[in-house]
Parts: sequence; structure tokens; C-alpha cells
Amino acid sequence: MSAPPGTPSRTARTVDGDAPSRRLGRGGERFAAATSGAWATVQGVVLSGAVVVLLAVVGVLGASPDSAWTGAVAVATSLWLLGHGVPVDAGAGAITLVPLGISALAVFTTYVSVKRSALPTLAGWLGATATYAVATVALAAATAGAAGGDGLAGEAPRLALAALGGLVVGGAGAGLGILVPPDRPVVVTPGGLLDRAVPDVARLGLQAGTVALVALLGLGAALTVVWVVAGRATSEDVVTGLDPGWIGGVVFAVAQLALLPNLVLWATSWLAGPGFAVGQGTSFAPGGTESGPLPAVPLLGALPGPDWSGVTAAVAGPLLVVGCGLLAGWFAWRRLDPERVRWADLAQVLAGVVVLAGVVTGLVQHWAGGAVGAGRLALVGADPVLTGAVVAVEVGFGAAVVLACAHLQVGARLRRE
Repeated sequence: MSAPPGTPSRTARTVDGDAPSRRLGRGGERFAAATSGAWATVQGVVLSGAVVVLLAVVGVLGASPDSAWTGAVAVATSLWLLGHGVPVDAGAGAITLVPLGISALAVFTTYVSVKRSALPTLAGWLGATATYAVATVALAAATAGAAGGDGLAGEAPRLALAALGGLVVGGAGAGLGILVPPDRPVVVTPGGLLDRAVPDVARLGLQAGTVALVALLGLGAALTVVWVVAGRATSEDVVTGLDPGWIGGVVFAVAQLALLPNLVLWATSWLAGPGFAVGQGTSFAPGGTESGPLPAVPLLGALPGPDWSGVTAAVAGPLLVVGCGLLAGWFAWRRLDPERVRWADLAQVLAGVVVLAGVVTGLVQHWAGGAVGAGRLALVGADPVLTGAVVAVEVGFGAAVVLACAHLQVGARLRRE
């Protein structure tokens, strides 16, 4: 199969295309694949739920030995659902801030289960994703009374969020389990349906955008580590004042780990420039910091203070994000045929980089923010629209510089020859 203009030619590969279990031509085989995905998803839900239940049981029984196991399980179920975007009624206000550590745990357990047990086909992925969504909705419906719902009509938005969260988390975990080489469905193997439907240069742009986002996430993680080390004295003072005991301390530490991915994502918004808020009237950005009273959570001791703000930080942060775009442009250019690529091909690559960087950033920032009660804490996190737009511009600028300069250099060399 010949490659489209602008990319080097390659040989199409297939993965066990003749294996009966991986053909999608007959309904019985599709049903078997979907069933395998459904069973694998059930295992993933049970595994992630068991971990959260264990921690909740230790925390509840450690705080009050007379507490019922059913109460601990109810708390764990609410936390597990919160990790899927289902709000929790805290009395004074709803908690919508998603602990991304729980989301990551659910994605991982689903990935492991699907990778081990599901047939690597499109039907297997659909079966796994649908089953995960059904399980999430069922748990949300089972806890409807505890959430303070007013019948089915009052619970409809909550159940809709449960279905959406189940589709996103379950679909992501199942997709990772099925798409990891070499066991991939024929539809996504090189030369498959997806390969033929999406132009190579557009797909290359999406891959380059993924490289930029991974690099940005790495920078956010590194910055978070620096913040945690720099603020360890403040965090230790908070722990000393709370005096949770060794059981409470362990549970407290694990609970903060569930929120650590949120802080990493907020750090990427800080690098890009918009920053984030932890309560109304607060702002943590490289251009300036406006803090206020914060909950007694040790992890919040890692938030950057006024010393982190200034002209240097306001310039260096966005430049690092532009550097992620430079890396994405280099990644894309290395996979293009310099003598055959056209400006139109580069435009498609750049469009893929910009769209992926902006959309994914906006979605994850929306997922990482929310409310932790009523009043001023109803606003926590980064502005998803602003952050997504800024990251798209900065990453796109870096990628455009590399692609344009490299293409002009090749054109000048060819004219000389």
C-alpha cells in the first residue's frame, strides 16, 4: 500500500487477521467478543471498588469503631462515583471536584482486566465500555437515597453524569487494554479501516499533539514535586494541628494521593499562564498570586505562594509550553518525507496538534476542577476554556516554528541543488 504524499512509504501490517476469534464477520463471534469485554469490565469495577472500600472501611472504623460496615461501604461507593464525575451531596453543598487518583485507579484496573481477559476487537471494546457505563449507573441509582435525590426525575441529571463518567473512564481503560500492541483489532492496525479513513498527515498531527501533552504533563508533575518539597513545612504544621493518629494519617495520606493528579493538572495551567483558583477570590498564576483562607488539607501547603510569581515566572512558564510544541513539531517532521511534503500537509499536521492540545487540555481541566462545598469553595481548579485555548496557541506556535523553519530550509537546499 502506497503512502499519501508527505509521508514515507511503509508496509501494511496485520495482526493475526485470519484468527477466527478476531474476525468481525459473524454475529456469534461479535457476541463472544462483547461478552469477554463485559466480563473483563466487571472484574475491573470490582477491583477498583474493592480498593476504595478497603480504605473507607479503615478510615470509618478507625475514627469510630462502632460504625457499621454498611456505612463505610456507602462512603466508599460515593467516593468511587465521585471519581467518575458523579456529585456527592455534602449537606451544605454538593461536592463535584473529581479525585482523579480514583479515576486513574479505575482506568488502570479496567486496562489490566481487559488486557488479560477480553478479545481484542471492536466488539470487545464496545461490550466493555457499555457494561462499565451500566455498572456506574446502577451504583448511582443504588445510592440515590443517600445522595438526597427526589425520585427518578430528581436523579436524572445524576444518573446521566454517571453514564457519561462510566463511558469516559470505562472506555479509556478498555481502549488502552485493547489497543496496546500487538493485540489490536483489525480496524486500528496499520492498513486497517482507521488507517484508510484518516489521512496520514492528520493522524501524524494527532500523534504529535499527544507528544506535546505528555511533555506538558511531565513538566506539571515535576513542578508539583518542587511545590510539595518547598511547602513541606506548611504541610507538616497542618498535620500536627489535625493530629489524626496513625490510622487517620494513613487514610489522610491516601486521600491526598487521590487529589495529587488534580494538582499536577493545575500546575500545567499555571505553566501556561492562566493559573488556577482554590476558592472564589483566589488566584495562583505565574503573573501574580491572590490567596485566601484554605481548608486544613496538608496537600494545599504545596500551593505556590507570592514568591513564585513575577515577570520571570510569567515568561518562563509559557516558554516551557512553547517548548512542548517545539518537541511536537520535531516529532512530526522526523516522520515526514522532507522532499515530498507540502505546505498543505504541514497545515494538516499543525491543525491536528492544535486541536488535540486545546480540546484535551480543556476536557481534563474541566474534569480536574469543581466544587468542594458551598460558598467560596464552590470554585476550585482552572478555567477549562481559557486554559485549553492558551495551551493550543502556545503549543501550536512552537510546532509551527519547527515545521515552517524545517520546510523552508529543505526548500532552500533543493533550490540550490
